[in-house]
Amino acid sequence: MLSFETNPPLSLYIHLPWCVKKCPYCDFNSHAINKEAFPEAAYIDALISDLESELPRIWGRPIGSIFIGGGTPSLFSAEAINRLMVALRERLTFYHHIEVTMEANPGTAEVERFKAYRESGINRLSIGVQSFNDEKLKVLGRIHNSTEAKAAVAMAKDAGFDEINIDLMFGLPEQSIDEAMSDLEMAMEQQPSHLSWYQLTIEPNTIFYSKPPVLPDDDLLWSMQKQGQAYLSDSGFSQYEVSAYARHGTTGVDHQCKHNLNYWQFGDYLGIGAGAHGKLTHVAEGKIERYARHRIPQSYIEKITQKNAITETRSLNRDELPLEFMMNALRLNEGFHPSLFIENTGLPLSDIQKPLQEAEKKSMIEWNINKIKPTEFGRRYLNDLIQFFIK
Repeated sequence: MLSFETNPPLSLYIHLPWCVKKCPYCDFNSHAINKEAFPEAAYIDALISDLESELPRIWGRPIGSIFIGGGTPSLFSAEAINRLMVALRERLTFYHHIEVTMEANPGTAEVERFKAYRESGINRLSIGVQSFNDEKLKVLGRIHNSTEAKAAVAMAKDAGFDEINIDLMFGLPEQSIDEAMSDLEMAMEQQPSHLSWYQLTIEPNTIFYSKPPVLPDDDLLWSMQKQGQAYLSDSGFSQYEVSAYARHGTTGVDHQCKHNLNYWQFGDYLGIGAGAHGKLTHVAEGKIERYARHRIPQSYIEKITQKNAITETRSLNRDELPLEFMMNALRLNEGFHPSLFIENTGLPLSDIQKPLQEAEKKSMIEWNINKIKPTEFGRRYLNDLIQFFIK
């Protein structure tokens, strides 16, 4: 039995699984939309019923952040999103300065819809640009071009969004360093508050996996990453996680994504929607559970009516918790306070003392009574660093 003094912070993830079309690199639970048979109202009904079924497990716990992801959530009408937000406010306790993020794609951007999203309570937009190079966008199967990407960011600003994230990838098929840097320069011209800049990886069950494109080699990728990081730092953006960069703010943490920080710090999250995953700590029972819901949207809608939407529930055992925690927390550039491990896993620090010492000998980690932090060498070879914590 694990020992907890209190619950960790709690976030809410909501999955809206439809896209205009499936991109060849995407391994998310997303489905091409059929506009003639798009069950928008029924899906919102299912989300509300799903949330209501979960309330007993989170009763009295306030929500610190909400993330509406997909798919392409901006395919949903303003009326549907507003109905969802009203239902959330009626059933949950929000922290006063709650962060509410919604993903949007440039190919589905409309200024009036963005304004309505903002009025409904969405206060952060994450725009899936991926590249400002039209040829690369075609290779990636995106439905927008560079001009539409810039216009989407401008629409978000016109709609009143102060917090705007741009999703951007590097290591694209046959991409040069100059092309990668040009993408970053174009992103900075849009003046977002946050940038998610991450390497394209080929995942199983994708078109790129069965028909792999030619990608830059490891040396070229490392050069892209180092030059890009230096440029972003010079542009006033601080890297605080492997792929996350926030514009400098007055407090040093302004503009960081609170929702993703909760994941990386091994906080709790309730997940609703088709294929959504969740993690909840049960203090009284001394356990941490993970669970998943039906992936297929229509099946999810049907199962909700039968109160049977969850396909998997399992308790994390003691031996796997150090790895689960470290896989997330070591992504943070500044690391974490040792007490966070104790509070959010229910384990004593002695459970990871030996692997910490071994990683320190390899110059992959620095640690003391106030901080556990990956070195630059450890961040570069993060997968190797994480191996120390496998039992």
